[in-house]
Amino acid sequence: MSLIPSFFGGRRSSSVFDPSSLDVWDPFKDFPVHFPFELSRENSAFVNTRIDWKETPEAHVFKADLPGVKKEEVKLEVEDDRVLQISGERKVEKEDKNDTWHRVERSSGSFMRRFRLPENAKLDQIKASMENGVLTVTVPKAEVKKPDVKAIEISG
Repeated sequence: MSLIPSFFGGRRSSSVFDPSSLDVWDPFKDFPVHFPFELSRENSAFVNTRIDWKETPEAHVFKADLPGVKKEEVKLEVEDDRVLQISGERKVEKEDKNDTWHRVERSSGSFMRRFRLPENAKLDQIKASMENGVLTVTVPKAEVKKPDVKAIEISG
């Protein structure tokens, strides 16, 4: 006896809670309408670019997770008004007509993130490296000049 009505596409397993069952019910499987999360791989935006920004006494350090992206596919720019822009594109994997895709979860397409850098950023000394799919951008900080303090003797 099925616990899910047959108009939802039915289940082959007689128990919804069968942990050994590999049959997962997909309520949208038979609908002809494509939902927003089923965008074509060519059009899906690579919006999940996660970037950490930490400040150390010497620098601002940005780390971006860019798995599967080559350093040649990443563009790093600084605009005149101290805006750091990290952008690029993850290419779509070439499809073979004989392949049958069961799940497509990895995103592809363009990405762009922008950060306004503080006044103390040394824009002419920015360094970047990429290792194991992690982009590290280091923006050195200018030393904050401590004001000269002159002691004044109090008379009286």
